[in-house]
Amino acid sequence: MRSPHEILKKYWGYDSFRPLQEDIIQSVLAGNDTLGLMPTGGGKSITFQVPGMILDGLTLVVTPIISLMKDQVDNLLERRIKACYLYAGLSFSETKKVFEKCRFGKYKFLYVSPERLCSKSFVDQLRLMNLSMIVVDEAHCISQWGYDFRPSFLQIASIRQYFPDTPVLALTATATEVVVDDIVRQLEFRKPAIFKKSFARDNLSYVVRPTDEKIRELVHILKSVSGSAIVYVRSRTRTKEIADQLIRFGISADFYHAGLYVEDKADKQNKWKSGEIRVIVATNAFGMGIDKPDVRVVVHVDIPNSLEEYYQEAGRAGRDGKRSYAVLLTGHNDERTLRRHITDSYPERDFIKMVYEMLCNHLHVALGEGYQHQYEFNFELFCRTFKFPILPTHSALKLLTQAGYIEYIEEMDHQSRVMILATKEELYHIHTSNADVDKVLQALLRTYTGLFSDYVFINESVLSFRYGLTDQQIYDALIELTRLRILHYIPRKRTAYIVITTSREEPKYLQIPLTIYEHQRERMEQRIESVIGYAFGSSVCREKILLSYFGENIHDNCGNCDVCIAEKQKSSYTQEDVRSGILYMAQLKPRNIEEFVSTLAFSKDDIMDNLSFLVDEGFLKFDADTDTYFNPVPLQ
Repeated sequence: MRSPHEILKKYWGYDSFRPLQEDIIQSVLAGNDTLGLMPTGGGKSITFQVPGMILDGLTLVVTPIISLMKDQVDNLLERRIKACYLYAGLSFSETKKVFEKCRFGKYKFLYVSPERLCSKSFVDQLRLMNLSMIVVDEAHCISQWGYDFRPSFLQIASIRQYFPDTPVLALTATATEVVVDDIVRQLEFRKPAIFKKSFARDNLSYVVRPTDEKIRELVHILKSVSGSAIVYVRSRTRTKEIADQLIRFGISADFYHAGLYVEDKADKQNKWKSGEIRVIVATNAFGMGIDKPDVRVVVHVDIPNSLEEYYQEAGRAGRDGKRSYAVLLTGHNDERTLRRHITDSYPERDFIKMVYEMLCNHLHVALGEGYQHQYEFNFELFCRTFKFPILPTHSALKLLTQAGYIEYIEEMDHQSRVMILATKEELYHIHTSNADVDKVLQALLRTYTGLFSDYVFINESVLSFRYGLTDQQIYDALIELTRLRILHYIPRKRTAYIVITTSREEPKYLQIPLTIYEHQRERMEQRIESVIGYAFGSSVCREKILLSYFGENIHDNCGNCDVCIAEKQKSSYTQEDVRSGILYMAQLKPRNIEEFVSTLAFSKDDIMDNLSFLVDEGFLKFDADTDTYFNPVPLQ
C-alpha cells in the first residue's frame, strides 16, 4: 500500500500536507467515521482524494453543487485519475455505462448529487459496487440547522445499512456547534472522529464600509489595494454592469456567473488566474474549486444572507498568508433588502400550491400521473406564462423539492456529444457528395478517440479553428451525418429539468411540513439578524463576531478589522485633530460625508460629530442642494 505522502507527491506534486489534512486522511484509512471542519481554502478535496487512491474500491462523493462535480472530475482526469459524475442530463444508455464501469473498477471516484440517492434504481446499482468510502461534501446541508438544508442528504444514512464497514467522511467549511452535532447524528457516525481547524485568519482584515455610492467606493478600494480581487454581487446582470463600470475607470475586470457556457467560464477563470484580468465580478457561483492564493481583496457589494456564506466567500482572500482584505459595503437600504429576502424565500403556502398546480398544467401532467417522469423546463417561460414573480416562484420550486413533490434541477450546460454509428469498415466506403461533410468526418476521427464505443464530448469551435470551417459549416455537416446515420450528434444546449417525484396531487392535499417551512424560515430570520448585527454593528471586533458565530470564544480582539483600527486611532488623536483635518479638506473644495470618511483616518462617528460642531459654530457651511460641506475661509 502506497503512503499518503507518495500519493500526494505523485498526483498533486506537493511535498507536504496542510494542517489537519493528514490527520483526517489517517482517520479515514483507519476506518473511522470522520468529520472535517476546515475553512475555505483549507484543501478539503485532498482529504478524500488521497485516501480514495489508496483504498481498494470506489469512493462515492455526494455533493450538492453540480458545477463543483464537473470541476473536480476534470481536475482528477487531468491528473490521470479515473473519475466520473452522474447528472440529470445523461441518457439511460450513458448512465448504464457509468454504472458498468463503476462495478468493474474502471473508476476510483463517482460524484453524485444528494437527490440521486432518492432513486431506488440508483441504490440498487450502488449495492453491486465495491464502495471503499462515502464522502459527504458541504455536510452542513444535511442539518436542518444549516444555512442550505437539503433533505435529500438524509438518504445517506439509509445507504449505510448496505455498507456497514465503509467509513463516512463529512466535510464542511462552515458549521456551528449545533450543526456539527446534527451532522454526526444524521449520518449515524460510529465513534466519530472530529477535526476542527480554527476559523481565525490572522492575515485577513475584515472591513465594513458604509456608503450609498457603492461603485465609487469600490473603485476607491481597488485603486488603494493592489493585486487580484473578487467582487461579489447577487445578480447575474449586475456582474456585467459593474465589470463594465470598472473598465471605464481603467481597472482590468471581467464578469462571471453560472449562466455562462463552460468554455467562457474556463476562459475567464484562466485569464483571472494568470493575471491577465485583475478583477472578477461574480455571483456566488465563482470560487468553487478555484484556488488562487494571491487574492488581495474580496469586496461584497451586496450583503449575503448568512455569515456562513460571507465567511466562505471572504475567505478566498489571502490564502498565501499575506495581508489581505475582506470588505463589505453597506447602504441605508440594505437592511430592508435583507429582510425582504425572507418573504421572497418563503412565499405564502397558497402561492406554493398555485405554483405546483400551474407547473403540472404546464408540463401536461394529469392528476395521479407523472411519477418519476422527467421534463425539460424553461423557468423564464413558466413565469411569463403564468405572470409569476421570479424570486418567490424559484423559492416555491425549491420548497416543493424539499417537500418531496418534485425535483427541480436548475439549468445545466450540456456540451455537444458525438458517437459514430457506422463500423470502421463501413467508414472506408463512405463518400458523400458534400466536401464539408467528408472534411468534418475526417476532422472528428483525427481529433477525438473512443467515438465508436461511446458518446464523446466535442467542441465545434476547436474543429472550425483547426480545419478552416465556420461553426455553421461544422453544425450543418454533423446534422447531415446524423441524417445519414453515420453518427449521432447531440448539439449543445442549456437545460433545466423537473422530475415529478410523486404522482400529481390536488393542491388541497399538498403538505409543506413545519420543518421545511416554519422552522427553516425562523432559522433564516436568525441568520439574517446575525448578518445585520455584523454589518451594522460598529462596536465589536468583526473577527470576534464571526468566530463566536462558529463556536470559537476568544478574548482578544483581532487588531486588524475596521472596528479595532478605529479604536486604536481613536486613542491616538484628539478632537482638534479631527476638526483640523475636516477644515483643511473643506477648504480645498466642497466635500460630502463619504469623502471625509474615506479620506480621513478617523472614525465615522467622530467625523459626523465634529462636522455638526463645526457647522453649529460657523466654521463650516452646509449646502443642502449638493449635500456638501465647505470652508468659507479662503485657502491661504
